[in-house]
Order: sequence, then structure tokens, then C-alpha cells
Amino acid sequence: MAGAHIEADGLRVYYEVYGDGEPLLLLHGGTATCRSWSSHLPAFIEHFRVFAPDSRGHGRTNNPASELDYRVMADDVAALIRALGLQRPLVLGYSDGGQIALELGMRYPGLARALVLGGTQFRFSAAYLGDARALLGITEGEEVDLERLERDQPDFVGYLRQEHAHVYGPEYWKTYVKQIAALWLTPLRYTPEDLAAVTDPVLILVGDRDGACTEEAPELLRLLRNAELAVAPGSDHGFIEAKASLFDALALDFLLRHRNDPARVSG
Repeated sequence: MAGAHIEADGLRVYYEVYGDGEPLLLLHGGTATCRSWSSHLPAFIEHFRVFAPDSRGHGRTNNPASELDYRVMADDVAALIRALGLQRPLVLGYSDGGQIALELGMRYPGLARALVLGGTQFRFSAAYLGDARALLGITEGEEVDLERLERDQPDFVGYLRQEHAHVYGPEYWKTYVKQIAALWLTPLRYTPEDLAAVTDPVLILVGDRDGACTEEAPELLRLLRNAELAVAPGSDHGFIEAKASLFDALALDFLLRHRNDPARVSG
């Protein structure tokens, strides 16, 4: 593993690189960092050169804008691809990483060779918003009660304090939680025209018990021009870890079919 920082349009992005071959960019979920991919790396580095960045404001990547926005984070990924000199990488994102990958497809069609959208939505349901508010300890209004969150979910706060202290220190979690709350609770408001702008091949990868993500998946499949749908049985939003080998197998089936393989193309 080689970890480094790189400047990408004013953002100091931390990323780690593994393996050799065609580039595969892994985009982690909300509250996580690039290290969350550790259990999946053996499967992916067997076939690809893997680039795993920390998203804006997460882990070891800074956030000079002091806010989180999926559109801006997609711009960050595009800037990172350019800064690293990657030629049409494959992109796999999960949860918030999937939302960023979807934005990347809408805003930068053709920049990626193909996209895997894991646990991804194209609108936020009332059930999802309720779950997000519960995780963050929001009971009234839209503001996070930091004292209540620390009291009721000390393990979660301890995790945030540890994983996201690298740039701004151990108390940054308080700022981070407020920013992630705004990200999660702001409606997406995508139109069919927005989704029609995605021209890259897409795999929608979802568990069959993943709430709004599962319910929306067939409609998202219809709204995207060139999409496939894989549904993992007996799986909720956490199946990326609960059934990691199944997640990897479903993702790899798609990624290997869409990599830039000269022998396959010439054949």
C-alpha cells in the first residue's frame, strides 16, 4: 500500500494505491474513509490497480469549503482523476460513494469507463430521512444535538473522533456531524433528464432489504440509458460488509466485463 496526498483543484486529497493493471477508483460511504475497503482489496487488486481516496472532509482529506455536497464531491472526483492522470477509470461507489458516482455520471459523462452504484438512491424517501435523523440523534428540527449524540451513541462518536481527526483535530467530529447531516437531509431533486445524461455503463447494486434503495432500484434501472441491476438476497444496506464476498463477486462480474481489455475488444 502507498498512501499520499495530491492537490486536486484546491483540495488536498489523501488516497491509497494498491495492485497493478487498469485503474479502479473506490468511493467510500458516509462517515467512513478509504480504509473501509480493506476487506475488499484482495478481490479487486487481483485484477486492477486500485485507487482509494478519502472524500472531502473525511479522514485525511481537507474541506476548505466547510460543507459537504454530492455535486461538489463529484467535482472532486473528476479533479482527482485528472490530477492522477487516469484514463477512463472504472468507478465503484457505495452509499455516499454511490451518490457521488451517480453525480459523476451525470456531470462528467464519459470520464469513467463504467460505474457501480452500490446502495444508491435518486430521491430521498421519508423513511430514509427518518433513519438518517435517527442515526444522527436529530429529534426536532434539522440541528444535531451534539451533547445528546455523544451521550446516547458514545461508540459512534468515538469512531468519528478517531477516523476524522487527522486534518482538523479530535473535536472536528462536531463540525463534521453537522455537515454530514446537511448532506443527508438535503433533497436530491434529480429529474429524468438529469439521469438521462448518464451515458456510462452502470451497475445498480443493492440488497433486497435496503429500504428506499431497493424500492427505487427498478425505476432507476429504467431511467438510466445503459444500466444493469444486481439484487443481493437477504441483504440490507450493510451487506457490503455482512456479505463482502457476494458484494465483491457481483461488482467484479460487471467490472471485468467493462474493463479496457484489448484482447476482448479485438476478438
